[in-house]
Amino acid sequence: MDHLSTLDASFLHLETPETPMHVGSLLLVDLPPGRKGDYYEDFKAMIAGRLHLASILTRKLASMPFDLAEPVWIEDDDIDLDYHIRSLVLRRPGSMAQLEALVARLHSSLLDRSRPLWEMYVIEGLASGQVALYFKAHHSGVDGKSATEMMKVLYDTSPEVRQVPPPRRHRRQKNYGYQLGVAEMIQAALSNSARQYRALAELLPAAARAIGAAGNVVSRQRTKPGERPLALGMAPRTPFNVSITNQRSFASISLPFPELKALGKRVGGTVNTIVMAMCSSALARFLKERDELPREPLIAAVPVSLRTEGDGSMNNQVSMVRVDLATDIADMAERFKAIHASSEAAKAVVRELKPVLGADVPITGAPWLISSMASLYGRSTLARDLPPTANVTISNVPGPAHQLYICGGAMASFYPVSIPYHGAALNITVQSYAGRVLEFGITSCRRVLSQDEAHELAGYLKDALKEIERLPSVQAGAAPSAPVAAAPTKKAPAARKSGSRRKAAA
Repeated sequence: MDHLSTLDASFLHLETPETPMHVGSLLLVDLPPGRKGDYYEDFKAMIAGRLHLASILTRKLASMPFDLAEPVWIEDDDIDLDYHIRSLVLRRPGSMAQLEALVARLHSSLLDRSRPLWEMYVIEGLASGQVALYFKAHHSGVDGKSATEMMKVLYDTSPEVRQVPPPRRHRRQKNYGYQLGVAEMIQAALSNSARQYRALAELLPAAARAIGAAGNVVSRQRTKPGERPLALGMAPRTPFNVSITNQRSFASISLPFPELKALGKRVGGTVNTIVMAMCSSALARFLKERDELPREPLIAAVPVSLRTEGDGSMNNQVSMVRVDLATDIADMAERFKAIHASSEAAKAVVRELKPVLGADVPITGAPWLISSMASLYGRSTLARDLPPTANVTISNVPGPAHQLYICGGAMASFYPVSIPYHGAALNITVQSYAGRVLEFGITSCRRVLSQDEAHELAGYLKDALKEIERLPSVQAGAAPSAPVAAAPTKKAPAARKSGSRRKAAA
């Protein structure tokens, strides 16, 4: 029995029928030439032999009576792989656009809380000859970093499918069966709450020091009169800041990672700054063409990892900062500087507050209240009426650094599929893979951003990169970067037509 942390459990309490709280990945796999056999059956057999390597695949939830405390993870001894791993085939012609639309639909449905919180889909029929794998798991059990750790144990680093030792039999002192007894659950809740309060008390001295250090960082970040302030107010209202439905849209792009790193270094930023500037320009163009771009700058909510080096635990260790997208600045060079300054200032404060932000704060008796408030927020006009704290969620997740293989096939692409929410209907997540590509996943409520509009925004992201490439170098004598072309794949999926772009309002 393993208690969820307060942060892990919050993803359960905030989940509503309109806001499934699972994260996902879309993988494209190049099969070896002449491969025989049923890939779906081979894949399912491989996962069956490795279930014990990742706890998220074998554990399920047990809720506390009356939701008085956080639920616990318990082992599930009866996992139905035919339910968790499914086979689908695309209709002809099997284009990438069809695959993205299918993934958007699969990402819309809630996971069954009576089972381990994950599903996998083996999708065949792509015109490229590749096999696609879509995987989703509840955010309560895994974040972007720990998901990457799970991938490392499920997939191989060579075409040869490695053999793993079988699981050891666990001798349990108590046989809990399908669910826990009420007495055991209440005892566990009280013990966990006592542990949380004790840890919180022990944290107070470190918390005081961290808050003081963060205050010093903020005071040093004060700008001179006339300069752009680093302190951010509330975000302006946009079409993305509304209540959403459970239906999703999804689009993806790939860009070469080494070229992006070189570009960031040349123009005085990082890959993360490049991503933020691309999103800033693309969103500003998208809204301006609809005459909905606010005069105030858009603000991005950016998750930041609190995980220490070498920590591979399967839980959430993340916080959130806000970054100025500077969409009110027309000049790309000045906008790029403003975005970089805002991002670095936010990360500096988080570094000092890390001991506090990672604290497991007990909320005994509150889970039922949080769930009720989440439902009220989504089904009322609050998301539309209250001032938004951010307009869009932009996340940058470090992915596997090496080439991966799945059941003998080489993984060519690794696209993230993430979570929109009430008041934040658009999520743009990027993930590096094998040190060679940066994969973008655009996930949104389909009512707010249709499939065609998601493809349109993806095109604007590519156009924004061309703007950044034209920026002057901050290094004396450095040559301009070569254009960053779309990342090549071994077998490129069939080309798709992008959604029609609306002309700018006169």
